[in-house]
Amino acid sequence: MTRRSGLPVWGLPGPPLFLLGMTWHVVVRGSLLPGLEGSAHLVHLSSNESNRRLDYCETEAKLALSLDFWTLSSENLIAVFPVDPVKENYVRKVKNCIFSVAFPTPFKSRVRLVAVSKEVLEDILDLDLRVSETDDFIQLVSGKRIVSGSIPLAHRYGGHQFGIWAGQLGDGRAHLIGIYMNRQGEKWELQLKGSGKTPYSRNGDGRAVLRSSVREFLCSEAMHSLGIPTSRAASLVVSDDEVWRDQFYNGNVVKERGAVVLRVAKSWFRIGSLEILAHYGELDLLRTLLDFIIQEHFPSVKATESNRYVEFFSIVVSKTAQLIALWMSVGFAHGVCNTDNFSLLSITIDYGPFGFMEAYNPDFVPNTSDDERRYKIGNQANVGMFNLNKLLQALNPLLDPRQKKLAAQILEGYPVLYYTRFRDLFKAKLGLLGDRKGDEDLIAFLLHLMEKTEADFTMTFRQLSEITQSQLEELNVPQQFWALKMISEHQLFPAWVSQYLLRLKSNMNDSDSERRKRMTTVNPRYVLKNWMAESAVRKAERNDFSEVRLLQHVLQHPFQKHSAAEKAGYASPTPSWAKDLRVSCSS
Repeated sequence: MTRRSGLPVWGLPGPPLFLLGMTWHVVVRGSLLPGLEGSAHLVHLSSNESNRRLDYCETEAKLALSLDFWTLSSENLIAVFPVDPVKENYVRKVKNCIFSVAFPTPFKSRVRLVAVSKEVLEDILDLDLRVSETDDFIQLVSGKRIVSGSIPLAHRYGGHQFGIWAGQLGDGRAHLIGIYMNRQGEKWELQLKGSGKTPYSRNGDGRAVLRSSVREFLCSEAMHSLGIPTSRAASLVVSDDEVWRDQFYNGNVVKERGAVVLRVAKSWFRIGSLEILAHYGELDLLRTLLDFIIQEHFPSVKATESNRYVEFFSIVVSKTAQLIALWMSVGFAHGVCNTDNFSLLSITIDYGPFGFMEAYNPDFVPNTSDDERRYKIGNQANVGMFNLNKLLQALNPLLDPRQKKLAAQILEGYPVLYYTRFRDLFKAKLGLLGDRKGDEDLIAFLLHLMEKTEADFTMTFRQLSEITQSQLEELNVPQQFWALKMISEHQLFPAWVSQYLLRLKSNMNDSDSERRKRMTTVNPRYVLKNWMAESAVRKAERNDFSEVRLLQHVLQHPFQKHSAAEKAGYASPTPSWAKDLRVSCSS
């Protein structure tokens, strides 16, 4: 590519590097039990198989109105993997297993239901929304009771945290309470987050607080509605139990309220699940886990194929590149891209100090504890490469020399996979059809202007979706397009508009109305900005859950204009009171 005077291009410092994270030609090479006192009680729901089949048939026409015949099972995991032989729930080093039996610790105080996802309950769990109003449901999703027939588990894994091997990590405050097979034949793993101590809690109390739980509940469902692969959130409950947190790690410990999110995913296995087995030389267990994951979640890979681990790796590389490109397309920064937070199914998991970028800033870091800015939004693609390299290192003991070489070549292809997906996403965001020379420069030019003017990332693209070509031609941006108005004050804005309009003319069989319609389906009007979540959390602390539920509804339809959202200012500039809000990594 050539350089336009004064503007950054691919592979050189500037806005594209922020989004792409690496140069086009350079590959970054990194060196890659029942009855425990204080535990949950069993809900004695029927697990009779004939009753289950009857109920299964009934739910095809009608969702379950109670939990009477609704069952979970851990058998699929316990039958395959060795379980930690120690049943007592104390923090310890665990070896030669994948899971430890660990029961949730019930809250001591009253539990309130903050919100539920109707879509998750009905479409994934086959439960009528009215079930969420029952006491059985509240007890289940708060960890007070466990469905009969299921054994709650805590997963053992390790990981690289901020680039350094951290040893054993594991589910320190999460309990896998069972697997549910729904009427579509899909298996979903149900996990409570914030439900108490496990053998992997280290120095933690096993709890999550309302602040972080509101954020995870809302963002999980928001990301799904944005079309980004993610774990889902079924419910959120809060208690009056006191949980003490040093929110910003500055010595200021404050009292918060304990909360639990019931979250679901096809699998919670992550890169760290394999790393810990390779690190401790548990290679037979590593092979068993890999074969299980491939059989359950990678149907295109033949379980008997000698190259199955290489094929598995190739899919993970491709899907991870796509996932991070999708993050970038909506300005999402995960905040803690450690290998223990990267899913082997390439879905977004473990929402902590995440953030949606507001004013465009290549160095945006949502995590106050990330002093070195390792996980700034502009470095996510590079971090993905680093994490995939660590995955490859975990696989290497099971690969022969030829397979190792092939896998290394696959990893080298990651930048091209990422760039291709990124380019296609941003071309769609600009309404561009087909491929034309200079498309990358056009994207880079706009990002340059956004950076210089600190324009709002989400609303710049959304307003480009709403403004007409004739309005752009006049170079007199109406005030209602406030983000574009900021960019229009830059001296190079007319030059960009001229190039953009010329490019739009090359769209075959397209009209301005079709362009705008197409762009509004890929450029959201609403994302979960930090100040929105903070406003909802403040009300929820006073047991006013109205804004949590409003945000939930709005974010389920992020591309549609919503009157209540407009009134709340969700598509307006960040309010002055929220300018200096920080995101805590303590949860």
